[in-house]
Amino acid sequence: MSEMSDQDSSASDRLSGSHTDGEMEGEGERDEKAGDGAAPSFSSFSSSLRAVIRIKQKYQAMKKRRLELSGGLGGAGVLAGAPVRTSPKIFTFDGLTPSSFPPSSCSFPQKKKKRRKRRVMFPTGGGRRAPPKQEHSRAKYCLYLLCAIVFLQVYNAIENLDDHVLRYDLEGLEKTLRREVFGQQGAVEGLLAHLKDYLSTYVHNKPLVLSLHGPSGVGKSHLGRLLAGHFRSVVGEALVLQYYVLHHCPLEAEAWECARALSIIVSQAVARAEEEEKIPLFIFDEAEHMHGEILDALRELVLSKRSNEYLNAIYLFLSNLGHAHITKHLLHNSSSISMAATASGRHSNLVKELTPILRNTLEKLHPLWTEADILPLGLLEKGHVMECFLDEMTREGFYPDHTNIERLAGEIEYYPAVGGREYARTGCKKVVAKVNLL
Repeated sequence: MSEMSDQDSSASDRLSGSHTDGEMEGEGERDEKAGDGAAPSFSSFSSSLRAVIRIKQKYQAMKKRRLELSGGLGGAGVLAGAPVRTSPKIFTFDGLTPSSFPPSSCSFPQKKKKRRKRRVMFPTGGGRRAPPKQEHSRAKYCLYLLCAIVFLQVYNAIENLDDHVLRYDLEGLEKTLRREVFGQQGAVEGLLAHLKDYLSTYVHNKPLVLSLHGPSGVGKSHLGRLLAGHFRSVVGEALVLQYYVLHHCPLEAEAWECARALSIIVSQAVARAEEEEKIPLFIFDEAEHMHGEILDALRELVLSKRSNEYLNAIYLFLSNLGHAHITKHLLHNSSSISMAATASGRHSNLVKELTPILRNTLEKLHPLWTEADILPLGLLEKGHVMECFLDEMTREGFYPDHTNIERLAGEIEYYPAVGGREYARTGCKKVVAKVNLL
């Protein structure tokens, strides 16, 4: 019996690679069934004992084989050509240690654990997180300093502009013109606005050219004399020129020489004004009698870009060019002009409606007037003529009798009354002669 058991065990060892765990369990169950069915005799007891021993030996062989298989799959212990087992294996954890499983090449790569960032912990006092403290940049103070410097520079520049205007005493000039020029308050306001804008700074990109037009006797020459006297008192005699065409250049044959001499006078004046940092004034009265050569020379001076001193100058032209348009406009539109309208309002309407007409007429005569700002002067009413008589009689030392003034004003010729207004044909031109007869 022992030999048979040894043969069985050896045969089972040889076939261990091809048997599965399920088949071994089946054999054990059959042996147990066979032992249970025998009679309870000595022979049956001995056969049962042999079956138990055989089962124990098989179990030990199976256990040994499992240990060998777990030590290296596909090693030398596996027979070549052995059938592949399809049934599930039965295994235990007896005798197995973590070191007994070497790293396999077919194992899945383990993912690297991400290193968690440490959280920033805040103080727990009061149960609130303290907000981060904001640091003030020092550049803010530099910005404040820069703003202060710019403000001081701008303020200083404005103060300098005011000082430059104060040098010409435009407030005194305004008082003088309002006191001594009658019936032309709108034109006076326009003239002062141009002067104030131009004289507020010393640096310009072109000279100021003004052209005053109006009928005879409305105060053009008187206005020019007042301006010349005021500027002589503030900038000096050498920087003010009053040019009367019929007096300085009466003959047309001498027009070329007059133009050349005028250019020299103007050039010397602007050069001196540049040295003294002042703005000169050139007044040309009776401009309707100016010859073409003189107008050409003046246009070259106005448009001259030879040097900066030619850009800092004021040219004032006084003429009766376009007086027919002004007279016609006032006589035909006086009825539509409200009696309550101010002098500045009436003059603004006059400038708005007459400037395009006058400019078109003047540009046909000479291109010099394309560079000029045109200011029309209106007709004088009977009340304005009476003011002229009052002023002249006061100058001559006569008693200003209102009855006498009204009588003298009635001797002046007037246009037919329009809209409740009487306009004098010759303005205040004959006032001086009539006062001298007293």
